[in-house]
Amino acid sequence: MSKRDYYEILGVSRNVQEADLKKAYRQMAIKYHPDKNPGDKASEEKFKEAAEAYEVLSNADKRARYDRFGHQGVGGAASGGQHMNMDDIFSQFGDVFGEGHPFENFFGGNRQSGRRQSVGSNIRIKVKLTLQEISTGIEKKVKVQKQVSCTICHGSGAKDKGSVRTCDTCKGNGSVRQVRNSFLGQIQTTTTCPTCSGHGQVVTAKCGSCHGSGKTFGEDVITINVPAGVGNGMQMSMSGKGNAADRGGVNGDLIVQFEEIEDPLLKRDSTNILYDLYLNFAEAALGTSVEIPTVDGKVKIPIKAGIQGGEILRLRSKGLPVLQGYGRGDQLVHVNVWIPQKLSSEEKTLVEKLGLSENFKPKPANQRSFFDKFREFFS
Repeated sequence: MSKRDYYEILGVSRNVQEADLKKAYRQMAIKYHPDKNPGDKASEEKFKEAAEAYEVLSNADKRARYDRFGHQGVGGAASGGQHMNMDDIFSQFGDVFGEGHPFENFFGGNRQSGRRQSVGSNIRIKVKLTLQEISTGIEKKVKVQKQVSCTICHGSGAKDKGSVRTCDTCKGNGSVRQVRNSFLGQIQTTTTCPTCSGHGQVVTAKCGSCHGSGKTFGEDVITINVPAGVGNGMQMSMSGKGNAADRGGVNGDLIVQFEEIEDPLLKRDSTNILYDLYLNFAEAALGTSVEIPTVDGKVKIPIKAGIQGGEILRLRSKGLPVLQGYGRGDQLVHVNVWIPQKLSSEEKTLVEKLGLSENFKPKPANQRSFFDKFREFFS
């Protein structure tokens, strides 16, 4: 199922300013907040969807990538809609909602935050690709050094099963309620339990291998399925393939950035491939057939007699595929007629003789200019 446009989700234009973006998000959050719509799963999903959209559009770098590449440019999803609970959203976007989770008081404070689920940090890597690999898509296996779940305690951080007890402070809830006085009266807020850090349980004896964190440093071999047609600098996110979290939480993500290896002969222009073909004078005048490289291998193409330098030949569907779409670009072959810089006396005599012929006199009035041809191909 395709994702909705982030600008559409928040109901803003693509040139929206930061203040208006924040205002739009605040309005959406109030409208769909679970406290205002208890038991309404659709509203909860829209609340998270709005948080995901704001997370991307409020970050200048992510927004630029999204504007250029769409959801693929930001890995197809932001963290806002994947692992974040309501407290996480308020914590990340505190500048929007202010201190103390105002919905606790505004909507009656019925929401139970529950235990905190820690989230591991993301890992960023670069994967280099040739034009040929980009053309077909490829499966790559990479070794990643990262934090992995402890194999001794299985991520619990405890020495054994008997070394874990329910937190006395929060009674296993992971959060505590506090009442503070303000000019509006008493405001009740919910905060993470300071004793168990939101886990709801306390480790009485730590695992000797991970020292209570539930994770150790290790290596993982990860298979990356690179889709055909990816662009240089584009990113994809692999959920759960990042660093392990403390004490059995949710793993972070692996952010893969693609880097295109420059080809010595073929140049990329979006989905089109550009190639410079060099012919000598005889080949251009008499016509010939030449073998040229493409992303699919070498092909032989005919060259008509009298071809002019600057002409562009189009090889249909010999470019790159459209990312997650249909069709392919073309290969555009730019013809260059090579003129020798030095001639022997015999060659000079022949060329001078040929130059006197009527056929060798330029006839620009009968020829379209290079700019006309260029406009024709790209119009």
